[in-house]
Amino acid sequence: MLGLAEALRPQHKTCFLSFSESGLCRAFLNEVRCAGFEGMAVHRDTPHLLGALKELFAQLSRIDVKVLLCHGYKANLLGLLAARRLHIPTIAVSRGWTGECRKVRLFEALDRIVLRWMDHVVCVSHAQVLRVRAARVREDRITVIHNAVHPGRFASPRPEYRDRLRGLFSDPPDRIVGAAGRLSPEKGFDVLIAAAERIQHSPCVASANRRPASVGFVLFGEGPLRETLVRQIAACGLQGHFILAGFRDDLDSYLPHLDLFVQSSHTEGMPNVILEALAAGVPVVATAVGGTPEVIEDGQTGLLVHAGDPPALAERIALLVADATLRSKMRIHGHRRVERYFSFEAQARAYKDLFTSLNSTAGISGKFADIRRSASVAKPAGTVRK
Repeated sequence: MLGLAEALRPQHKTCFLSFSESGLCRAFLNEVRCAGFEGMAVHRDTPHLLGALKELFAQLSRIDVKVLLCHGYKANLLGLLAARRLHIPTIAVSRGWTGECRKVRLFEALDRIVLRWMDHVVCVSHAQVLRVRAARVREDRITVIHNAVHPGRFASPRPEYRDRLRGLFSDPPDRIVGAAGRLSPEKGFDVLIAAAERIQHSPCVASANRRPASVGFVLFGEGPLRETLVRQIAACGLQGHFILAGFRDDLDSYLPHLDLFVQSSHTEGMPNVILEALAAGVPVVATAVGGTPEVIEDGQTGLLVHAGDPPALAERIALLVADATLRSKMRIHGHRRVERYFSFEAQARAYKDLFTSLNSTAGISGKFADIRRSASVAKPAGTVRK
């Protein structure tokens, strides 16, 4: 959201509103303010949704918003209600649904209904379009705008982070395979651990000089499945070989020093972390779910596998670990692909085209006139990297 706002300047002024989420919004809003944008917290939150709605309405009235971009099911619902009262057009950014638990499934079912009433829905991938269509959102109200990343932020990797990465292991391996995400069921990290077990006990992973290469795995992130994954790692005999590194706010500094990045998800919208890995020059093995195949060109910028298949995942990881030439080729192609198709400049152009299209649509031109000030309202991005 912040990268998009920076790319929209100076023609568009962006203000940020975030639900407090028990204070988790502070880190994000601090970044917003440091970048020169106005950032505000909606202090009332679940279960005081009526109070949150009143507060949101007051903030939108104060800053004279011309268009509201909503991120997440709570932002969609309350943002839509507040914006309708003020006759502000609303755009929902639909990133995907996880179905993580009964509570989340209930909220996501409500979100599917709310999307039907939005003035427009931006899907982060063509795969998400199919889901949004199934939710009975009108075709003419759907646009695909991919996620984006700043490729240049990985241009100068800090060498000390390679030592820190190796220092996570008691016996540093020859190759380090990384993953990152919330430790929750939809991310499929149990599948990654099962694949790691096969690799750890396989003699077929060889380096260029034919000596078997040792492989270590590091997973960045926190979530409800931590203890379950710890037990699985122990049961697989992977202690010291598969590291749960926890949440790190300096993940950007670790990424360029990985030999390989793996995404094992069962479902995705458009995974930012894959864009970041490619921008950092790291080849990727990923499951062909959601918008991932729109980023990864199989055999060119990475390798794709079916979700939930540990043997196939292990085979692809082993292939890249053993082939330095292929990894080098994928580093180059991956970085070029991100620069060309997934920059914030490209994303901003798409949003500007959307604003222009909405402004010229018959019957609503008055409502969308002069879209030069926008607001984003969302849950904070503080602890989860997607």
